[in-house]
Amino acid sequence: MKRQEQFRPALDAQVERWSAKSSEQLLTELRDVQAYEIEFEGKWYQVEVEILENTEKYVHVSVAVDDGTLSAVLRPLATSFIRDK
Repeated sequence: MKRQEQFRPALDAQVERWSAKSSEQLLTELRDVQAYEIEFEGKWYQVEVEILENTEKYVHVSVAVDDGTLSAVLRPLATSFIRDK
């Protein structure tokens, strides 16, 4: 298993957290990029969440997770989702 794939459960949990919000909540909470640390299953991760697109019809959000090591910071495990308006 690639090292980044070990971050998958933490990434999935953060995507679930953020994708449960309405487009209005996302726009309010993500005016600036959100970067924070979480503890998940006994390990610490860095999370970065930001709006990629804000169109008339949807908000496109990126969520990235890494473990703080240089190789992971340079290439975090990331995904995105779209929330309709």
